Amino acid sequence: MGHLRKQALSFGLLALLTSANAWSAQKPAKAPAQAGTKPPGAKPTSLDVPQLKFEKYQLENGLEVILSEDHRLPLVAVNLWYHVGPANELPGRTGFAHLFEHMMFEGSRHVPGSSHFHYLEAAGASDINGTTDFDRTNYFETLPSNQLELALWLESDRMGYLPDKLDQANLSNQQDVVRNERRQSVENAPYGVVEEGLFHQLFPKEHPYYGEVIGSHLDIQSAKLEDVRNFFKLYYAPNNASLAIVGDFDPEKARELVNKY
Repeated sequence: MGHLRKQALSFGLLALLTSANAWSAQKPAKAPAQAGTKPPGAKPTSLDVPQLKFEKYQLENGLEVILSEDHRLPLVAVNLWYHVGPANELPGRTGFAHLFEHMMFEGSRHVPGSSHFHYLEAAGASDINGTTDFDRTNYFETLPSNQLELALWLESDRMGYLPDKLDQANLSNQQDVVRNERRQSVENAPYGVVEEGLFHQLFPKEHPYYGEVIGSHLDIQSAKLEDVRNFFKLYYAPNNASLAIVGDFDPEKARELVNKY
């Protein structure tokens, strides 16, 4: 599954750290005046930024819903964000939020095994994935606009009934998958361990941003099935989630489907 590595940020931080000593040893030179520069206190020029029209509301169960119509193509994108990530992990459980992201694709009460992918692909969906960052985890898909109900049903089923299919076999399998992902994206990737070292230098060990989002091998392998169930109960609920629907849809029908599922 997607693992956001923030390489651009990391290289920028690396450049700042390596140049800090050289900069502090130099006396700052006065910048030459530039032709056409604005005097101090001048008002900034407004930018011609496109205005995105959207509707935002909240269901009685706390789910935040954002709707934005775009009828240029007969497609609709569904993106469900849970406001939880490595910043919420307990000590000794680094990488757990990302591991749980993988578990969300292992089936739920009415969608066994890898059927989540099969249903969406059979309906013509693309860009089916999930990603984890320090403060959030999201799941998304893009599909023909007449298949919006399918996407909402699938997201609803795993939000409500994921524990029905959580078992040790699935957990053990995904622990191996995530550890291989760490080997590929951190240990065997150019500057992968440097990025991890940067976060170690920037934040104290107790800080939630201290380590990599993907976590350590030891912590990933130490995760227990009960940890997975507790994590779901604590964080995967409507009042801790935001649903965005963008594309070719009828807003009245979309609101009806969101309320239904």
